Amino acid sequence: MRAWRLDDGRQTLALAATGDRLPQVVYWGARLPDDEDLSILQAAQMIDVTGGMLDENPDLSICPEATRSFPGQPGLVVRAQSGTPMLPKFCYHGDDAGEGALTLTYRDADHGLALIFSFAIDPETHLITAKTTLEADAPVHLHWLAAPVVPAPQLSEEMYDFSGRWCGEFQLNTTAWSPGMRYRENRTGRTGHEHFPGLLIPVRGATNAQGEVYGFHYGWSGGHRMVAEELPDGRRQVQWGHASRLEAGAATVFETAPLYMVYSNDGLNGCAVAFQRHLRDRIVTWAKPDAPRPVHYNCWEAVYFDHKVDVLKDIANRAADLGAERFVLDDGWFGQRDDDTRSLSDWQVDPRKYPEGLHPLIDHVHDLGMSFGIWFEPEMINPDSDLHRAHPDWALGSEDQTLGRQQKALNMALPEVRDFIYDRMAAVLRDHDIDYIKWDHNRVLPMPDAAQTRGSYALIDRLRAEFPQVEIESCASGGGRIDFGILKRTQRVWLSDSNDAIERLRIQHNAALFLPLVVTGSHVGPRTCHTSGRVIDISMRAWVAAQRHMGFEMDPRELTEEEARVLREVTAWWKTNRDWMAGADILRLDSADPAVLAEQQLCRTGDRFVVFAGKEDTSRQIAPRPIRLTRLTPDAMYRIELINRGTAHHLSRGTPELKSTPITVSGAWLMTQGITLPWSFPATMWVLEGTLTDKKER
Repeated sequence: MRAWRLDDGRQTLALAATGDRLPQVVYWGARLPDDEDLSILQAAQMIDVTGGMLDENPDLSICPEATRSFPGQPGLVVRAQSGTPMLPKFCYHGDDAGEGALTLTYRDADHGLALIFSFAIDPETHLITAKTTLEADAPVHLHWLAAPVVPAPQLSEEMYDFSGRWCGEFQLNTTAWSPGMRYRENRTGRTGHEHFPGLLIPVRGATNAQGEVYGFHYGWSGGHRMVAEELPDGRRQVQWGHASRLEAGAATVFETAPLYMVYSNDGLNGCAVAFQRHLRDRIVTWAKPDAPRPVHYNCWEAVYFDHKVDVLKDIANRAADLGAERFVLDDGWFGQRDDDTRSLSDWQVDPRKYPEGLHPLIDHVHDLGMSFGIWFEPEMINPDSDLHRAHPDWALGSEDQTLGRQQKALNMALPEVRDFIYDRMAAVLRDHDIDYIKWDHNRVLPMPDAAQTRGSYALIDRLRAEFPQVEIESCASGGGRIDFGILKRTQRVWLSDSNDAIERLRIQHNAALFLPLVVTGSHVGPRTCHTSGRVIDISMRAWVAAQRHMGFEMDPRELTEEEARVLREVTAWWKTNRDWMAGADILRLDSADPAVLAEQQLCRTGDRFVVFAGKEDTSRQIAPRPIRLTRLTPDAMYRIELINRGTAHHLSRGTPELKSTPITVSGAWLMTQGITLPWSFPATMWVLEGTLTDKKER
């Protein structure tokens, strides 16, 4: 018997193998004692055999093998270069165990194959990073390779995963466990609005703030596949990998993307904080790590393709007056780009719109104290473009393919394509003082292809190497490419193209299960939302944007004096608090009122927090229900202030203490009784500030 374990202060992952067979995860959960006998755990977790079963239960190993009679989905499907199916049987070859890391190597000598499994556990963020690599002595065709496979908890009744659409990302799905499998596969060639690669498995009774939850995220920006399967004997497995048949050609090395896993003993928030911290502190590489996150202005919903330098300068003046610190020039500055049907890939400044080039606008923006950013969609091409006319063979897919937004994708697997796009983008960046790129990706691919994703990664990596001071935002029609793979190369995501504050309230609430504030762009949109048609008050729009990396994306010329005043006030509040909020944990609160989505952003030191309680619908009951806070010190005292109490409607006629003065109460009271907020209409937000204090006030 061979056994290994990985530990941090929260959890233990234990693996054990019988003889030379592939190991199984025999335990994953709360931290075990250091002297726990793993051989006993392996023997104790074996299930019994009865009628209608094999004489021994096949292993649910970290790569379940069809050749060992495994009755469920195998972890590897591979064919020889001739097309003949291979049924390998892997045996132990070696291991390398270090502090918080483990590598296991297994070989099938007859087929000339090797599987290498790597695990690493982070003692501070608590994330486990796991990966599988397949090596072959001769080229083989890969159909499916799973990252290390783990069992799912037996006391779980359901699982949560995520679907969505354009302007409606991060919709939470609840699926009951039952015999058979939950199979989700994204074959669009990008992460996708439709299938965010995340999974949360709560143990019975878990909520946002309490109970056991297991979390997964597959860090890959191409198509992916998830399998959550319950076998006939009751065991459950979770598999993640690239979408099946994503590798077009035969090769001798294949590897999965990193699979990020975590066990939480304090609800969904335990998973959320682990993912947030690991992404922010371990994965993202910051262009300017010591600089505060700047208030963002994007001109897209102000001018669209109608670029006029004098108009843009006026808009920049107004944005700076409102508190913006970065100005982003969106689509329409290049080629003959008067609409979305032409000029993608012709990355040269349009002399009709910019007769003196971009320098006059950039200089004006800099004179206002703002930095300058610009929009590209590097991986795409319009048939009506100079590049397509010169190189139609550079487009990915067939000549008669269905277009998306009147465009095709460039074949990023071709080095000559990457070189061309790099040269055009690098020329713009060298010739102008630009420190930000909004990198868009506005259509799904005509076919899934892992080489496309690897080519896009290579282009971004090359640009970042030459221009390390340039920050990159990942945008794909909004939230269509958000994952830890793209965020290893970028520093911000555009969470959704919807600037409807009510819709973003929910999108941001669910995305916080994986994303911290500092990478999550959120903008104050127009009074009448361009994607929903809804008219929303400036206070709600501003406070929803202030929940994340704040920005504006509207025409500031439409603002009334009162709207401008409110926006300046909220922006000033965000700037005052952004330094501590940048490192804060976003905690979802368990709201007793389904109409209220509430979160608590808690400083890492625990001495201050802010609560955002947004009302997205009409409450069923008359009076507001209390909202319990979380992760406070029970016997400590906190000063609580409703900082936007002045916005209370005149129909809020009562005299709750918070409407007139701050209160000082214990952490125990806040976490057990909870805060009762004043009455409010839908589409409004209450904002509470909490500060640790030793003083007792009325």
